[in-house]
Amino acid sequence: MAKFTDIIGQEQLKEHLQNAIKANKVSHAYIINGERCAGKEFIAGIFAMALQCEKDGVEPCGECHSCRQALSGNQPDIIRLVHEKPNTIGVEDIRTQINNDIGIKPYSSPRKIYIINEGEKMTTAAQNAILKTLEEPPAYAVILILTTNVNALLPTILSRCVVLNMKPVEDRLVKKYLMEEMQIPDYKADICVAFARGNIGKARLLASSEEFENIREDAVTLMKYIGEMELHEIIAAIKKINEYKLEINDYLDIISVWYRDVLLFKATKDVNHLIFKEEIQYIKKAAGKSDYEGIEKILEALEKAKSRLNANVNFDLTMELLLMTIKEN
Repeated sequence: MAKFTDIIGQEQLKEHLQNAIKANKVSHAYIINGERCAGKEFIAGIFAMALQCEKDGVEPCGECHSCRQALSGNQPDIIRLVHEKPNTIGVEDIRTQINNDIGIKPYSSPRKIYIINEGEKMTTAAQNAILKTLEEPPAYAVILILTTNVNALLPTILSRCVVLNMKPVEDRLVKKYLMEEMQIPDYKADICVAFARGNIGKARLLASSEEFENIREDAVTLMKYIGEMELHEIIAAIKKINEYKLEINDYLDIISVWYRDVLLFKATKDVNHLIFKEEIQYIKKAAGKSDYEGIEKILEALEKAKSRLNANVNFDLTMELLLMTIKEN
């Protein structure tokens, strides 16, 4: 069952949409802007369902004919734009699915709602095409544009829409969700929360991803033993890291979190706020071995490695430089 109360965090955004329904002042066009996986489609779906609900409340009832249709993805007056090309929404997509359809009255509901996901993928021609519709929409139309990058949209589109920005969800709420809804153990939830940075969808993906679990185990094992490793062992480790080339940012982030833990433990001697609490003996050992300057050097080297990889510098060479810096500090 999907209701506004199921949305975790995003209080201002929820309040805005529910007040619009309550006061019967629903705009013809909204832009919901937020990170990938943050839950934009979920929010748009609940808003659309509430607008079409036969009970006329600020929450969808989930039981009327319209709500049941919406839940099964078959509500004829909630239209989701589909696009053939994975990376662009072209002018034809907008013309055929929105412009040529919007003049036809709703089939069975008070409104006709169009949901455009990945709005940042609209070409300039596609944006200009939808602009015509936004300038003079029929009274029953509501257009929801979901985007990860509001700056990719034309200023003329922004000026005709209500822009709602998603905020990072508080860590404690993300952790509560992972532990209660997904039955994730405490220490694993902490790691997913640290990586998700307030993005509930990303936290959920990480919590259920075997790949992420493998990356975490390999990176942590390397950090535990790198101090004692010989050069040939480091080269063998780089070969292993090559398997994670596509997720290298996650791999490097795990190392960053490890050294933030080392830094935190060195400064406070407090275990409670560590992400990798279960590895405390190794964190303690690393904190004893490195001075503050050395840990700062490692954190800087991690950022440098990321920017080198983004600039397509040789992968093995970048990783070798990074691991030697970690070993020496």
